[in-house]
Amino acid sequence: MKITFFGAAGGVTGSQHKLESNGATVLLDCGMFQGRRKEAEKQNREMPFPARSIEAVVLSHAHIDHSGRLPLLVKEGFHGPIYATPATVDLCASMLRDTAHIAESDTEFVNRHHPDEEPVEPLFTMADAEDTMPLFRPVAYRTPAAIAGGLTIELYDAGHILGSSSIVLTDGAVRLAFSGDVGRPGLPIIRDPEPLPPVDYLIMESTYGSRKHPQTGEVLGKLEEIVKRTIGRGGRLIIPAFAVGRTQQIVLLLHQLIDEKRIPSVPIFVDSPLAVDVTKAFRAHPECFDEETAKYLAEGEDPFGFKRLTYVRDAEGSKKLNDLRGPFIVISPSGMCEAGRILHHLRHNVGDPKNTVLITGYQAENTLGRKLKNGMKSVRIFGMPVEVRAEIQNLEELSGHADAGELIDWMKPMISTLKRVFLVHGEPQESGPLSQLIQSAYGIEAVPVHRGEIYELIPVTENSARAV
Repeated sequence: MKITFFGAAGGVTGSQHKLESNGATVLLDCGMFQGRRKEAEKQNREMPFPARSIEAVVLSHAHIDHSGRLPLLVKEGFHGPIYATPATVDLCASMLRDTAHIAESDTEFVNRHHPDEEPVEPLFTMADAEDTMPLFRPVAYRTPAAIAGGLTIELYDAGHILGSSSIVLTDGAVRLAFSGDVGRPGLPIIRDPEPLPPVDYLIMESTYGSRKHPQTGEVLGKLEEIVKRTIGRGGRLIIPAFAVGRTQQIVLLLHQLIDEKRIPSVPIFVDSPLAVDVTKAFRAHPECFDEETAKYLAEGEDPFGFKRLTYVRDAEGSKKLNDLRGPFIVISPSGMCEAGRILHHLRHNVGDPKNTVLITGYQAENTLGRKLKNGMKSVRIFGMPVEVRAEIQNLEELSGHADAGELIDWMKPMISTLKRVFLVHGEPQESGPLSQLIQSAYGIEAVPVHRGEIYELIPVTENSARAV
């Protein structure tokens, strides 16, 4: 078995790892790069291998930095199966179409405003996204499935977003685990991450490899204070949030705060056609819910809808939010403030000191969300400089990624047979400390990998993997 690391290697976005075994080539994830626009655009357009050489894809979850280039893979000639959980398949149906729509719209905008320059083409089109969907093959949790080259996969709940999975692959000689993105115990809606069985090698994320998160139990109190403070000064609360997972979590928490009369019952808007579609997918998969969310359903309540909440699908309704008076709350993708309607809300609201922008998830390097989180006083939105006078807050308690200690605890069931850990999906300042922590805790070598590195995974009868 041989593994080549092409994405989320030395960084957080663009998850993509090529696995070769018994003459077959399988891809683990096929995600988009995010960050500096021109650099990310170049990386996204360059597949590092012929698409036709891939026989199957195994997808850990639906987030675009893990799934977003699947339509490009199909556009360039891939026609094999894509294995994922049923909830991930349903989420991708909305997310890949939405990504294609954004790509087409952005391209049309650029070409219209730069008529004298050579026209640009979208990364992929809606037709490519439509061609991708029939290739999905749903695989239930803890149900072994045979795929290409004699490989068998088994998916476990990663507790990151709805349908997210950690993957165990075996070719009969080597057992390899891919963590995907590991969630945190106690997050709203979804179940806690499942432990994996013992394996020989582990590809593990390291997004927060040097950090300790605040306890998830503190999130309600902190959100309550932020809402009350913002409303008290007559301001608006603008919440950039990923359409998958984070939006639904925030809606549920606001629902709970209003039910308990801990915050005023102000208007709340989820401004995103994608979030509307994704929320439908959430409602369709109660088998993924934790006990608290399942209780809402058992009592006949909709955990993602209540009387003060309005879902905004059309662009005209989104524009009208800017004309509203009085305090209100807007939740809108993208979570890293890189695209979508959130940019319009930030442009209209970030300059007013009465308002608050609440960052609720990981912000990749060079994204607008990272710049706001880091306290920059002037940012560019749609190419124009905008002064930042709004209060900027960060709700780390809702992070969908396990912190260093939680990752150490999660991997413990695997260590009796584990030979080596490959650290991905983390910037060097995170993967480096986690490597040392794993060595200290378990005496196992943990390697922060780099783009293009190749490792041959040797059967357990020999010592360890070797670089090629």
